[in-house]
Amino acid sequence: MPQPSAEAAWRALDRARTRTTALTDAVDDADLVRQHSPLMSPLVWDLAHIASQEEIWLLRAVGGQEPMRPEIDDLYDAFRHPRSTRPQLPLLGPAEARAFAHDVRGRVLDLLDRAPADDPLTRDAFAFGMIAQHEQQHDETMLATHQLRAGAPVIDAPDPPGATDLPPDEVVVPTGPFTMGTATHPWALDNERPAHTVHVGAFALDTTPVTCGDYLRFMADGGYDDPRLWSPEGWEHRMRDELVAPAFWVRDGDGWLRRRFGVLEPVPPGEPVVHVSWFEADAYARWAGRRLPTEAEWEKAARHDPATGLSRTYPWGDDEPTAAHANLGQRHLRPAAAGAYAAGASAYGVRQMVGDVWEWTSSDFGGYPGFRAWPYREYSEVFFGPDYKVLRGGSFGTDAVACRGTFRNWDYPQRRQIFAGFRTARDAEPH
Repeated sequence: MPQPSAEAAWRALDRARTRTTALTDAVDDADLVRQHSPLMSPLVWDLAHIASQEEIWLLRAVGGQEPMRPEIDDLYDAFRHPRSTRPQLPLLGPAEARAFAHDVRGRVLDLLDRAPADDPLTRDAFAFGMIAQHEQQHDETMLATHQLRAGAPVIDAPDPPGATDLPPDEVVVPTGPFTMGTATHPWALDNERPAHTVHVGAFALDTTPVTCGDYLRFMADGGYDDPRLWSPEGWEHRMRDELVAPAFWVRDGDGWLRRRFGVLEPVPPGEPVVHVSWFEADAYARWAGRRLPTEAEWEKAARHDPATGLSRTYPWGDDEPTAAHANLGQRHLRPAAAGAYAAGASAYGVRQMVGDVWEWTSSDFGGYPGFRAWPYREYSEVFFGPDYKVLRGGSFGTDAVACRGTFRNWDYPQRRQIFAGFRTARDAEPH
C-alpha cells in the first residue's frame, strides 16, 4: 500500500475542514449554539472540539508547542462532560470557535512539512491522518444533528444512482480462514490492529442491505408486536420507547412518510432502511428466519479474495474509493437504491458494503488478539465490552478516510439517530 505523504495528509485535513465549514455555515448562530437533541452536542461544541483535539495532538504532541488555550481543554474533553450537559458550559461562541479553528489549522500547515519522520506519531503522517479521521467522524455526528434539527431544510445534495442490475438475494461464503484486521494500513486506528487469522464457517449473506420495502413487510406482519422476535432487552426498550417504526418515520394514512434533513417524503421501498437500532435489526433478522452477521463474517465477505487468499483494503480492491464505487462523503444525503454500485462489489459479489448505511453486526466491541491501545486508551479500549455493538462499512455521511474495510464503529444497541441499517445472514452447509 502506498504510504501517505504530507501532501495526502493535507488533502485529507482540508477535505474535512471544507465539510465542517459547510455543516456549520449552513445554519445561523442561534442554531449553532442550540441543542437540537439531548443525544447530541450543540454544533458549536463540535466545531471547537475539533480544533481543540487538533491543537492538542498536532501542535502540542507533534510540534512541541505551548498550549494556545489551555483553559478550554476541560470544556472540550468529551469524557468529562456528557452531551446532554454541554450547553450549560461556558463554550466559545460561534465567531470565537471559528477563529480558534482557523488559527490552529494555519499553524498545523506550517508544521506539516517539518514534522519529524522518525517519531511514531508522525511516521507515515499518522497523527495528521488520525486528526483528519477525527474531524470527519465529528462531521458525520454533525450531519446527524442536522437530521435531528427542526425547521426548513438547510442542506441539500443530488440523489444517488439507482440500481441498474439486481444481484441475487444472497451469496454463500465458504468455510475457511482469512486475514482480519490490518498490520500495514498506515492510518489504521488501534482497534483495527493487529492483523490476525480467523476461521469462519460457511455462511450466506444478503447481497444488499435490507430495504425499506423489506422492513415495511416486517412491520405489516406485526414485527413490533411480537415479543418472541425480540431479545429481552430489546423488547423492554421497544415497549419503553413505544417503537413502531424506524426513527423519523411518520404514519400517513395507510402508508408511511419519513423526514430527511427537513424534507417530508414517502418512504422509498427500494432504498436501504436507515435509522434503526440494533434491537430492531435483530428482531427483523429473527422474523426473516435469519440472523445478523458476526463482525468476522462481515469483514470476510467484504475483504477476502478467494482467488488470491489475500484481504483487500476495500471490497473492490486496494484502489481508493471513487463515485463509481460507493456512496460516501455526503455526496448524496440518502442511501442509494439497493443493488447500486456494481463496481464496488466484493470478490464474493456482495454490494454496498462501504457507504450508504452503517451495518449492525451481532458482535460486541472488543480488542483483537494482541491489541495495544495507541496513542490513547480513550479512543477504543474504554468502550470494550458487551455494552456496545460493532457497526461496519460506513454511511453516505462517512468520508473515505474513515471507512476502509477494516474500520470499526460501535454504539449502544438502542441508538437510532446514527445512519445505520443492516443486512442479514444464515448458516450454510460447508463446501
